[in-house]
Amino acid sequence: MQDRLVFLIGAPRSGTTLTTRMLGSHARIYAPAEPHLMPPLAHLGYHERVDRAPYDPVITQIGLREFVGALPGGEADYLEALRRATDHLYGRALEAAGGGDLLFLDKTPAYALVLDFLVRLYPDARYIVLTRHPVAIWSSIVDSFFDGDHAAAHAHNPVLERYVPALARFLRYAAVRKLHLRYEDLVADPERHMRDLCAFLGIDFDPGMIDYGARSGGVQTAARGLGDPVTVSRESRPTTSSVDKWTEALGRDPQRLAQAREIVARLTDPDLRTLGYDAAGIRSELAAIAPREAGPGAARMGRYALERRLLVMARRHTGEGQPLGRMVRFVRYACDVLLR
Repeated sequence: MQDRLVFLIGAPRSGTTLTTRMLGSHARIYAPAEPHLMPPLAHLGYHERVDRAPYDPVITQIGLREFVGALPGGEADYLEALRRATDHLYGRALEAAGGGDLLFLDKTPAYALVLDFLVRLYPDARYIVLTRHPVAIWSSIVDSFFDGDHAAAHAHNPVLERYVPALARFLRYAAVRKLHLRYEDLVADPERHMRDLCAFLGIDFDPGMIDYGARSGGVQTAARGLGDPVTVSRESRPTTSSVDKWTEALGRDPQRLAQAREIVARLTDPDLRTLGYDAAGIRSELAAIAPREAGPGAARMGRYALERRLLVMARRHTGEGQPLGRMVRFVRYACDVLLR
């Protein structure tokens, strides 16, 4: 199964959905919605553990480590058991998609936070690491998931502080078959980089991968799932329109600009350099942005924007001490599942 598995690793809002739609339009690649198989397995207790659970995670980890330690192969036996389960699930999914010589493309951004475990489980799989300008990622998350509320976005998920070090460490140290691609390079020259990706995966390049929108609806391109339902489905091929969009958003909001500068200051130069970005250059870009008044009018409130606004409201009003009760907590749960 490892020869048929391809993991697309990247932070949320870094272009993973676009890349998946392009790769998934190839006849040899099955690219379903994000399966999210790995984070729960990683946090079962042996390698990682959850901080809060309806059982005692400390005792669970102690017991599991003692049990696994007594197995003839120790951790290797435990990993083999997990691998048999995931191999079976991946294999059955490929059978349902047509079998044959299909590759399984697993695009789940959360995998970037359990890469040590994933590499133990699948050391011989192939890994595509997609990176994007860090401030562009953060700004996109603020707008897409938090209706422009930058403070709520960072409090809920300090995405850059989590993903930048994890991706950099993986690129530097993981001894696996991997290919690093920057989002900005992909959208600027999609054919060149799709050819590189096909060569890496051992498949022939298909020109139709560039115009991925022309092949939507097939089993191969069912990549939307929990991913991005906005730009990728609105466009039919890669576009550079979103590359510099973050500078406009920060220029309209001085507080958001100030927070972006604070976040970037916490990232290390070596990590950013490993991801393909110059720390000094990013700081210069932020320093060059002059805050200005927002233009007249407001963005059209479409269905997606309305859903996001409801999500933000639910997150704000279901914290400790909030009296809105079970109904709002259920709405929040539904929003998190359906919209993330």
